[in-house]
Amino acid sequence: MNELTYTMVGDYSLPNLKLPQQPEVTLGRYAQMRREFLKEHHRVLYYNLLTRGELTQHLAEVEQRASKMEETILSQMAQKEGVTEQMKAEDMMKWVRLMNSLRSSAQEIVKAEVIFA
Repeated sequence: MNELTYTMVGDYSLPNLKLPQQPEVTLGRYAQMRREFLKEHHRVLYYNLLTRGELTQHLAEVEQRASKMEETILSQMAQKEGVTEQMKAEDMMKWVRLMNSLRSSAQEIVKAEVIFA
């Protein structure tokens, strides 16, 4: 067990604590949304993950799961709606309009099932 050291701050002795080292990971928008959601609505879970050094890993897993889910849902929805490469070649604006609509729907599903769950 490590020996704790203390620093005097005014009349108080405060322990010198350091968080465990966490790997450097670039967090995408889904991970950032999850972090903000945990901070605002599940503070105990957020601080437990943070102090155990598991927050970054949790956020990386959420980012990966959410991105994969969005990609899968988008491809299924595009196939169901008949959005094809041929449509892209023939009527680019219609294809863009449909893909933007489908992407927005897929992102809302991902937010509800992964980020805010």
